[in-house]
Amino acid sequence: MKALVISGGGSKGAFAGGVAQFLIEDGKRDYELFLGTSTGSLLVNHLALHEVGKIREVYTSVTTDDIFNVRPFVFKEIHGSDQIAIDHLNVLRNFLRGSKTFGESENLRKLIRNTFTKEEFHRLRESGKEVVVTVANLSLNQVEYKSVKDYSYDEYCDWVWISCNYTPFMSLVRRQGCEYADGGLGVMVPVEEALKLGATEIDAIVLQTEVTQLNRMPSRNPFSLLTNMFAFMVDRIEKQNIRIGKFVASHKGAIINFYYTPTVLTTNSLIFNSEKMKKWWQSGYDFAKFKSQETSQIE
Repeated sequence: MKALVISGGGSKGAFAGGVAQFLIEDGKRDYELFLGTSTGSLLVNHLALHEVGKIREVYTSVTTDDIFNVRPFVFKEIHGSDQIAIDHLNVLRNFLRGSKTFGESENLRKLIRNTFTKEEFHRLRESGKEVVVTVANLSLNQVEYKSVKDYSYDEYCDWVWISCNYTPFMSLVRRQGCEYADGGLGVMVPVEEALKLGATEIDAIVLQTEVTQLNRMPSRNPFSLLTNMFAFMVDRIEKQNIRIGKFVASHKGAIINFYYTPTVLTTNSLIFNSEKMKKWWQSGYDFAKFKSQETSQIE
């Protein structure tokens, strides 16, 4: 069984979309299983339906305001690096409303419903494809996987949204008596779960360079320090996921093809710049095409 796995990575998901477009349309990969974490969860539903053009339009036009109804930060570019600082007024208002997080992402929740319709949901369930998204259950201290086959339209859309909620910068959601957040807080690259579900060949798109190429700018304020700390932890989680996935695959005789970003796309994936994301989508497509040609020459 062939599987497509897409890691978390916020705005860098545009690069993953470009890679997936080449694999599905040009590479003619017929995946039976799709797994996504965070931004990967937004992509996998449309990719499973072969609606590449539609999800590309979303990813190349979205802005930060399409994600946040309460944006907790302001940002500017310093020496080619995106630096953020706390938006004190927005954060204070959010806390006064009783929120536990700096920002809120209800706009993303609306965007998911506007771009993934009930008709598409039912068509996906009837397609025979297995589509799974990753969420973190903070109350039970565990990662959970939510399949499109197990929920109603409204419930499933909420799980996709929850999978993308990078707390404490985005919404913290309570469901079934538990608090849930971004699946990437536990599993960034769910290749192990794909193997457990029976995948024998996996194309895994990892929204990070294979070799560390980043020397972060010094933290300029407590907010940028917090984002740097979270980025460090997520990077460690991602590398651990990949090591475990490779180990399990070797024992099962499965194949994993990794597609890493060849360069550092951004130092802050919470910033959604539509012009940059257009370029990243195209660069993802071109990179997958180049890698395919390189593999063909070796063979």
